[in-house]
Amino acid sequence: MASLKALRNRIASVKATRKITKAQQMVAASKFRRALDAVVAARPYAEKMADVIASLAGGLKGNPGAPKLLAGTGKDDTHLLIVATSDRGLCGGFNTNIVRLARHKIEALTGEGKKVQILCVGRKGRDQLKRQYGHLFVDTVEFTAVKRIGFANAQDIGSRVLKMFDEGAFDVATMIYSRFKSVMTQIPTAQQLIPAPIEEKAETKTTTVYEYEPDEIEILADLLPRNVNVQIFRALLENVAGEFGAKMTAMDGATRNAGEVIDKLTLLYNRSRQAQITKELIEIISGAEAL
Repeated sequence: MASLKALRNRIASVKATRKITKAQQMVAASKFRRALDAVVAARPYAEKMADVIASLAGGLKGNPGAPKLLAGTGKDDTHLLIVATSDRGLCGGFNTNIVRLARHKIEALTGEGKKVQILCVGRKGRDQLKRQYGHLFVDTVEFTAVKRIGFANAQDIGSRVLKMFDEGAFDVATMIYSRFKSVMTQIPTAQQLIPAPIEEKAETKTTTVYEYEPDEIEILADLLPRNVNVQIFRALLENVAGEFGAKMTAMDGATRNAGEVIDKLTLLYNRSRQAQITKELIEIISGAEAL
């Protein structure tokens, strides 16, 4: 059995840990609302842009003049995976779930004989992938010094991706991130960015026929690069909200666990102290009777 001093030190240590986890939970809660508002504001714009692109692209199937960002390179040999995670930990399995999806995607592509390149956005994803797939890394983008992620941050990543595509570095680009659903649930998602996906359900949403001026090709030439930046920005905002939600849940669980440990240690400390007092009383009484 541990000594009373050792138990007191353990109780003090767990109490200090509980203070830290409680503070982390409160900080995450204070930032979560703003992050959630940003996600709610960004989703309709990103979804509507995807619908407009799908509507415009519907009449360009098989058109040799279609923009390259829509038609692709005509090959499917090299894939760029943009793996977006957080720069900080203490958020449960948030980053691990994203990396797990990225690993599945990498294994599936390499199993098909495809070449894979990885652009890591966030330090945690890089740390988890570098041992096994470090030779596939193109670069890593970190936001540790950024207080609040803005569209300019997404635009920097988008410009890098578009430049690589223009240079023929890859054929398909996919963004892997965590879509926010609730504080308790974040869904790892793989979203293709290049070539721009055309979903059938998006084509049937609009029944009205529109005439565009200028024509569809000119509009798409300007809209498709912007769409890449918008979708990246949305993914980053989803990640931020998911990170704070996961951190709130993880730190709340850690705080509760610390409280349970403190209760158990306190009970053990009181029992040990009582046993020690009883032992000392018995020794005193025995000594008195011996005299």
